[in-house]
Amino acid sequence: MSLPLSGKVAIVTGSSRGIGAAIARRLATDGAHVVVNYNGSEAAAGQVVADINNEAHGRAVAIQADLSSVEEGVRLVEDTVKSLGRLDILVHNAAFKTTGELDAVGTADFDTQFSVNVRTPLFVTQAAARHLPKGGRVVFVTSNTTKTSAVTPEYLVYTASKGAAEQLVRVLAKDLGRRGITVNAVSPGATDTEFFREDCTSAAFVEYVTSQFPQRQIPVAEDIAPLVAFLARDEAGWVNGQCIMVNGVGFCQI
Repeated sequence: MSLPLSGKVAIVTGSSRGIGAAIARRLATDGAHVVVNYNGSEAAAGQVVADINNEAHGRAVAIQADLSSVEEGVRLVEDTVKSLGRLDILVHNAAFKTTGELDAVGTADFDTQFSVNVRTPLFVTQAAARHLPKGGRVVFVTSNTTKTSAVTPEYLVYTASKGAAEQLVRVLAKDLGRRGITVNAVSPGATDTEFFREDCTSAAFVEYVTSQFPQRQIPVAEDIAPLVAFLARDEAGWVNGQCIMVNGVGFCQI
């Protein structure tokens, strides 16, 4: 019996660790040949590739690209097609975040966050669209910060960039939908990754976040990846233009 993603090629940006690594492993488990993208974390990316090639049903290769640069992002697409012959699934997971309230916002941080989180994903999708076949899939990983009133002022620019990405999803779904390609977003709440722990240095704050979940635990990256894997499947062909929350509570509390 063939696996649901057998014969398909996927790019997962920013997949050397955290949610991206979990997504890469899950797509490979479902049979995909996965490109593990990284910027500076070559060793971590190599470990993800080794784990996949040793354990999963699919295969993996690592390709370096700095996704603050549109040109690097486009090269990632072209190198993938050149090496693997095709592209079926594009997962925009790479993200950049700095925090600061209005008075602390600087143009450099603003530009980098919007470059990595919005600008490059748009033009990488444009490049990928030249290769994606009917049945192709594009998935953005965004954030519950775009929907919750609990978001704090220091997440101003990050939240704005993720909100812009979700608007891309809604419009691109109509554009690429004419070719049978779906575009969706998966919107996690707090997830216990290095990205999360950079902010949550206080045990009291971690305890508070944990208390907000009915399950009384913070989800891990492997709890997010299955939804992305489902959206990549043929069965998800009528799920399009959606921003699906994965926060364990069913509403925007966290």
